[in-house]
Amino acid sequence: MNFKQWLIIKDDKKRTFEVVSQSVSENAFHNLVTAMQREGMHVTSVLEPVTNKHSSKESFKFTGYTREEGLYDRLCKEHRDIMMKHDGHWE
Repeated sequence: MNFKQWLIIKDDKKRTFEVVSQSVSENAFHNLVTAMQREGMHVTSVLEPVTNKHSSKESFKFTGYTREEGLYDRLCKEHRDIMMKHDGHWE
């Protein structure tokens, strides 16, 4: 049985977070966050089930973190820039 989950990304360096979306499969999201971590970015992914308590994006709060709209896009751009610096050199 598939359950919807909230996909949340946290920037641990700037102490911000964004609730990205709801999804049944988090594989691509988790793989991207793992790739960011491997490149030295201080990010964390959080998966929360969609429930009555967390039925909207605005219901999420993390102690010590502030909400940042566009965080996911900013981190994706930062990750792309890091990958471009490698200029195609693979380990």
